[in-house]
Amino acid sequence: MIYFNNVSKVYPNSVLSLEDINLSIGQGEFVSIVGHSGAGKTTLTKLILAEEKPTTGSVFYHSLDIHTLGHDAMINLRRRIGIVFQDFRLLPNKTAYENIAFAMEAVGKTDEEIASDVPHVLELVDLSNRVYHFPHQMSGGEKQRLAIARAIINQPELIIADEPTGNLDPVNTLEVIQILKKINDLGTTVILTTHNKDVINALGKRVITLEKGKIIKDEKGKHSPK
Repeated sequence: MIYFNNVSKVYPNSVLSLEDINLSIGQGEFVSIVGHSGAGKTTLTKLILAEEKPTTGSVFYHSLDIHTLGHDAMINLRRRIGIVFQDFRLLPNKTAYENIAFAMEAVGKTDEEIASDVPHVLELVDLSNRVYHFPHQMSGGEKQRLAIARAIINQPELIIADEPTGNLDPVNTLEVIQILKKINDLGTTVILTTHNKDVINALGKRVITLEKGKIIKDEKGKHSPK
């Protein structure tokens, strides 16, 4: 599904972020990318989203070389990817329902589709009792679960969760990870960046460790596909 072929990324200030990355992630996998701050985790996800271009090498999504796509093809690609951020990035003046509905409106879904789908996704992330709450009325864990609901509402093939538990306590962290596992069980590929060892241990999935821009370890977890 995703393939990095000899990818290196050097920023204009000569900082080497990634060096000679060869990596393949299959459809339906749950992969955690771990490493200290500055190891290259965020750069790797930005390359998948074409927010950055590799200095050398190529990144493929299915058979598409991401960084050769035209404008329309890039928009289509990004609609196939859902993103969950550490800082939620919710619309503060919209309710939980409206935050998710907005994501559906952006891709042209009808009012009928929105009315049908939003309650289902709120139930999936255990927020049925927060439909009309605004973000400021919700806990950090609830905000992150809402962000996940928004990311999956248009049924993406891939979820990228960039340090989604970085601002959460252990209880809320576990809830968010369980929801990501549930989404993965339904067939969606998940890429999680984290530095939380407890999260990795709880998952039991594939773990790729980055250090100074290089992959130093790629371990299959006990619950990873054979």
